[in-house]
This record gives sequence, C-alpha cells and structure tokens, in this order.
Amino acid sequence: MSVVRNIFLGQSAHAVLLFALGVCVMLAARLPGFFAGEFAGVSTQTWFVFVIANAVVHQLYVWACWRLELHAGLLTRCMGAAAFPVYAAGFTVLIVARLVLITLLSLANAGTLSIDPDLARVLAALLCVPVAYLAYSINRYFGFARAFGIDHFEPAWRDAPLVRAGIFRITGNAMYVFGFLLLWIPALYFRSTAAIVAAAFSHAYIWVHYLTTEKPDMKFIYGRAGTGPQS
Repeated sequence: MSVVRNIFLGQSAHAVLLFALGVCVMLAARLPGFFAGEFAGVSTQTWFVFVIANAVVHQLYVWACWRLELHAGLLTRCMGAAAFPVYAAGFTVLIVARLVLITLLSLANAGTLSIDPDLARVLAALLCVPVAYLAYSINRYFGFARAFGIDHFEPAWRDAPLVRAGIFRITGNAMYVFGFLLLWIPALYFRSTAAIVAAAFSHAYIWVHYLTTEKPDMKFIYGRAGTGPQS
C-alpha cells in the first residue's frame, strides 16, 4: 500500500465512529441539569466543549504523529533524535489537560447528577485503585516511553518482550480498560452530569483510537493485530 494510504488507514471508520459518539453526546445533552452552573466565570457548556475538543485534538495528534513517523519517518527527518521527546511532551500536555479540564467541568456542573453524595465519593475512591495500580505497573514493568508509542519511532523497541506483570496480568489492554477510569473520578466525586457524559465519551473514544489507529499500526509493526508488544 502507498504511504498516503497507510497514513489514513482506518480513518474513515474513525470519522464515522466519532460522528456516532457526537450524536450520542447531543442526545445526552438533553439530560436534566446538563448545562447548569459555571466555574471561574466560565459556563458549563463552554467547559464541556473544551473537554470534548481536547479529547479529539489529543487523539488526532497521536494519529498524525504515529502515522507520519511510522510510514514516512517525517518527524525524525525534521527533528532527528528530538522527535520522540517533542512528541511525548505534546502528548503529556494534552493528556494532563484532559484531567484538568474534566475536573473544571465537574466543578462547574457539580451536584447535577442524581446520586447519593456518599455513594458517589465511595465509587470515586474505588476507581482510584485500578488507576493507581495501572500507573504503578506502567512505571515498574512497562515504561512510559513504551506507553506513549516509542515503537513507532525507534525500531529497537519492537523487540521488547511481552509484559505480563502487574495489572498487565489481567489484560494487555490495561491502559484502555483502566487508564481512562481516571476521568470518571472527578465526575463522580462532584456528581456532575455533564462530566459523566464527557468521561463516557472519552472512554469510548479511546477505543475508537485503538480500533482504527493502534490496532492497524501494531499489525504493521509486529505482523499481528493487537496492542503492540502486549499482544
């Protein structure tokens, strides 16, 4: 297949699935209290748009960087050895912004979700457990460079052994299954209807990324479908 075709492989499905998620979000926006409240003088509706926009920009950023590097070596040709660190810095800013923005949305829209406050706090606390275990497992066994996709940049990483320790004993897809539970924590703690919908969107959308970008990439890199060295 041509370089251009490889770069855009799966992205028609990405667009269709993103549109479907957008329709679901618009339907959810009819829920009571969805756009109630504000924080720091900014309306809930505006914070919600920021959260959704950040999620889309983040995943398009990863797709563009991964595919341009994997199939054209463009980032390395432009930046040399700095390609992966520059990409990783952008990734870090965007992923941290996800948590910050959904927390601000939760504060703006606090108290709109019809759930007992004590139950909401207990659920939020319970979600901290797999999220913390995932962070420990990535740091201890997997490595954050690998989690960011360094195998798209440096072929030497493609011979790294499978990791089946820590949370990765449960599933090789641990970052998708458990990582995005982090976004549900402030939504539940502050009982925000809009933030719950935003967290659900983000969690569903990361699976769109997996199916339409990462899974095809791993088949290209490793000759098999799956989650890269974890498959």
